[in-house]
Amino acid sequence: MKHIILDTDPGIDDSLAILLALASPEISLEGLSIVHGNCSLAQATTNALSILELANATHIPVAVGCELPLVQPSLLAPETHGNTGLGYAKLSEPRTQPTRRHGCDFLIERIMSAPDEVTLVAIGPLTNIALAIRQEPRIVNALNELIIMGGAIRYEGNTTALAEFNTYADPHAAHIVYHAGIPTTLVPLDVTYQCVLTQRDVDRLLRLDSPLTRFIADATRFYMEFHDAYQGVQGCVINDPLALALTFAPELCDYQELPVDVDISGGVSLGKTIGDFYNYNKKPANMKVALGVRPRDFIEMFLERMEKLAQKTTQ
Repeated sequence: MKHIILDTDPGIDDSLAILLALASPEISLEGLSIVHGNCSLAQATTNALSILELANATHIPVAVGCELPLVQPSLLAPETHGNTGLGYAKLSEPRTQPTRRHGCDFLIERIMSAPDEVTLVAIGPLTNIALAIRQEPRIVNALNELIIMGGAIRYEGNTTALAEFNTYADPHAAHIVYHAGIPTTLVPLDVTYQCVLTQRDVDRLLRLDSPLTRFIADATRFYMEFHDAYQGVQGCVINDPLALALTFAPELCDYQELPVDVDISGGVSLGKTIGDFYNYNKKPANMKVALGVRPRDFIEMFLERMEKLAQKTTQ
């Protein structure tokens, strides 16, 4: 069984990744470290606690991390995820509280207490992880692996013409993490934008009358409206659950080892993720990049696991 920590900024697809982690018997979700991103840090923390309550998983610790990027001004995404980060979904205020440990300290403690066992799945801006590396460099060798949902290699950006949101929100943190020497898999928009949850998929989930399926429907309805209005996508792209799924189903994607960098020089290409396919800079590959995906296999697996989780949580 894989031991997973999710570093997350719970907006809509982050919440689906949390639910997928809880629905997957191959992994043990050891905790959530919360970071700024899709919504404010306070709202993201509330969302994380409420989602865990929805899925009867309040035993999982939630640690509050960084509220601001390292250098850039804060960038939130209410137009994509709604004012609360969860679209039209309304969850009750959580009864549980986050741990008193800072998110960076939580990451360091968990990773160092179980060397070579923890897989860290980063589905928000990389601020917490960059600061944890600076604070305790030994986590680089103690991590089993790092899976990052971020970047756009051959694909257009979803925040600027060139940059993907998580990377653009804190490109300096991404630069630190990319070059830290951790065994890393990057899951960019090249593959996630093929993983579209459709209205038909949501209707299938709604055949089960459950708070969990209603939450997914209400959250993704907002997301679908955004994708249709801004990007011409029918349905919504569920980026973060794909990154989580690769912890136990790596065969969903095809990969290439590449030297990857992120532009922190400023200007129009700030936050652009660059894959050096021909190795012009003569640098060794620093990560494995997912460049091909079997999207319907993934969506089908996601739906089946949500159905099982919904049945389990309504019993």
